[in-house]
Amino acid sequence: MKKYSVFSLARNALDYHENWTEAWRSPEPKPEYDVIIVGGGGHGLATAYYLAKEHGITNVAVIEKGWLGGGNVARNTTIVRSNYQLEGNAFFYEKGMDLWRSMSQDLNYNVMFSSRGVINLAHNDAQVDAFQRRGNTMRLNGIDAEWLTVAEIKKRAPLLNTENMRYPVYGGLCQPKGGTARHDAVAWGYARAADDRGVDMIQNCEVTGMRIENGKILGVETTKGFIGAKKVGVAVAGHSSQVFQMAGMRLPMETHVLQAMVSEPIKPALDTVITSGAAHCYISQSDKGEMVFGGDIDFYNSYAQRGNYPIIEHVVTAMCELFPAFSRLRLMRTWGGVMDMSMDGTPIIDKTPIDSLYINAGWCYGGFKATPASGWCFAHTIAQDQPHDLNSAFRLNRFETGHTLDEKGVGSTPNMH
Repeated sequence: MKKYSVFSLARNALDYHENWTEAWRSPEPKPEYDVIIVGGGGHGLATAYYLAKEHGITNVAVIEKGWLGGGNVARNTTIVRSNYQLEGNAFFYEKGMDLWRSMSQDLNYNVMFSSRGVINLAHNDAQVDAFQRRGNTMRLNGIDAEWLTVAEIKKRAPLLNTENMRYPVYGGLCQPKGGTARHDAVAWGYARAADDRGVDMIQNCEVTGMRIENGKILGVETTKGFIGAKKVGVAVAGHSSQVFQMAGMRLPMETHVLQAMVSEPIKPALDTVITSGAAHCYISQSDKGEMVFGGDIDFYNSYAQRGNYPIIEHVVTAMCELFPAFSRLRLMRTWGGVMDMSMDGTPIIDKTPIDSLYINAGWCYGGFKATPASGWCFAHTIAQDQPHDLNSAFRLNRFETGHTLDEKGVGSTPNMH
């Protein structure tokens, strides 16, 4: 595959950009693969790429019921961070930050990663204490963290209402190297790079069943027929419970909708990411000028990629409390993603009791930032048939042994820091 560069851009400009090669192939499935990855989103595509790159396993198929990148990887607010306190989370997400920083060069595809900083606002004395302890722990673990005074926050976000009577700002914890990335570009970059290493992208191919004999998976039934595999990894976000039902497994999670929305585009007004756990609101500005924001999950169970008005009203109200100037903006569009919420708010990357079947699920609403680390660790788990040290705390049996990883200490809730 030809590399993207300023020279290829200039060369293709001569023929009006009509002769670019396809970014990836769309082949018919082979009868059998060494590994099948079910789910053509960010995590599945990253897994396929790292299987080929890190482990030399190239006889791989990514099976997607729709089109690549058509699920949650394109239905989020693009925030990237590793500001976690518990070591089981901290080192995993910091591995992801290392991969984010070099991703565009590694994939030869601009994922528009922007280290603009992520600021978590503290609105009371208890939050000040909790965030400062979190920041101290992050620094001890080698993760960048900085405590900001109200004046420093005001300098970085002049339009923020720090004297809000409902959400007064007492300070904030900043991760300077955190930021945002272009979500669909991440999926396309991984798909193109995996295809370049021989991985097959099988689109419009829905998995309808799993063929299991004597406790071992032999392959998957699909709308394009049976496809055999020595190993099968599943990374299907909010539909994990449905897919694993085909294998007779009941997962310790439930599915909810998480909504996000964007305003009409305006001139640059916010060059960092602002989050507020108390207000259940997080906001940043896209490269196109739109204000991108979201909040809490819809608390009813649903597999539908749509939301409802009460959450939209709640999020917009919180945003206008924090940034009164934005109340004049028009809401341009909203969308919903389907979240699989694990019972401790932490994901699962592990082997399953079924031989050669592997699980990547339970990301709550923090899946996008984990994309590279998730794919890297899931690829290792599949290739080596055991978790890496970085995802050893994400074992499926932790709910049986009591070794849960509850970052906030409140169970299955969004993990906003």
